[in-house]
Amino acid sequence: MAYDAGDKMISVEQALALLESRVQPLGLTEVVALPAALGRVLAEDVVSPLDVPAFANSAMDGYAFALANLPADGRLRRVGRSAAGHPFDGVVGAGECIRILTGAMMPQGADCVAMQEDCSVDGDVVTVPTSLKPGANWRHAGEDVAHGATVLETGSRLRPQEIGLAAAVGRTALRVYRPLRAAVFSTGDEINPPGSPLPPGGIYDSNRFTAGALLRALGLEVTDLGILADDRAAIIAALDKAAMDHDVILTSGGVSVGDEDHVKAAVEALGSLHFWRLAIKPGKPVALGEIKGRTFIGLPGNPVAVMVCFMLLARPLLLRLMGMRQCAPLMVPVRADFSFRRKPGRREWLRARVVNRDGQLWAEKFPVESSGVLSSMVWAEGLVAVPEDMGDVAPGALLDFVSFAEVLR
Repeated sequence: MAYDAGDKMISVEQALALLESRVQPLGLTEVVALPAALGRVLAEDVVSPLDVPAFANSAMDGYAFALANLPADGRLRRVGRSAAGHPFDGVVGAGECIRILTGAMMPQGADCVAMQEDCSVDGDVVTVPTSLKPGANWRHAGEDVAHGATVLETGSRLRPQEIGLAAAVGRTALRVYRPLRAAVFSTGDEINPPGSPLPPGGIYDSNRFTAGALLRALGLEVTDLGILADDRAAIIAALDKAAMDHDVILTSGGVSVGDEDHVKAAVEALGSLHFWRLAIKPGKPVALGEIKGRTFIGLPGNPVAVMVCFMLLARPLLLRLMGMRQCAPLMVPVRADFSFRRKPGRREWLRARVVNRDGQLWAEKFPVESSGVLSSMVWAEGLVAVPEDMGDVAPGALLDFVSFAEVLR
């Protein structure tokens, strides 16, 4: 089955390879206008039906002429003007030039543009530099995009620059993958909605809001199911209903390997559930399964582990379902500005900030390692990865840092 990873502890890389080989995009697409395509995942290759630019044009304001016909003194007679949208319709002859503006079509007979700052003008006589080379200061047709070139590929996340390029090749709409629909919920007698009075032993439900925000940041449409009653029949009914019109169902806490808890029983009653033992810290087995063909994700209960496991496993899984081409987050080498005692065996992700000291990046670690300290994720700018085979970390040790900007979008 797609989400059966066996009982062995596996690395994040092994987990991602399993997902890549087993999980396919949902494949539902729609056509949207360019302004609505921002942030969506492209479901078609975009092939340019034209050269961009469509014609040779000047790269700056100046004077266009034929270099081979330039007199030794650089003096030329101005015979016309070419502006953007208003080209010169004649031919530039020997000893002639035209005034040309940035983006304007190059005239016939000209192969060079002299910057206006380097020229002197006396009536219709223009003196240009004699040191220029053919092709100076103008752009060939197709220099940006050639006719027939694939400019955007299926699986690309559409940023402002992709939207602009689609417009540049004449597209007004694009075929994109339909946004995934996700349902999030919480369970637990100790969980209370924010704003309500807290009973003794109660806590506010932060994980559901964190998870919902993480999903929305990826572009998913999120339904908040709230806090489900701690009752097996009620949870089965809620999950069964959610599976009818959602692609993904996500929760945190309450789903663990040895517990006979209601969420675990409900998922198994409606589908299948598997626990992925990732060799990471913070984090414990992440529950992945299916409910009537819909993906179920059960994240750990501790707030920091929720975010770390989402970034490392749930996010790549969701991007795969969305049809997006996988792109590993940028890891930046940094020096440890701290010492840290640990045993080898698992890759440990430490909350960190980065400072630049004389051109060297140093990582400062949050002082508390508890995965229940959510404020540490607000303090941090990203995570430092301590490799599986590394023991104690000494100041100056070389580590990899990943910014939240890379994995929270």
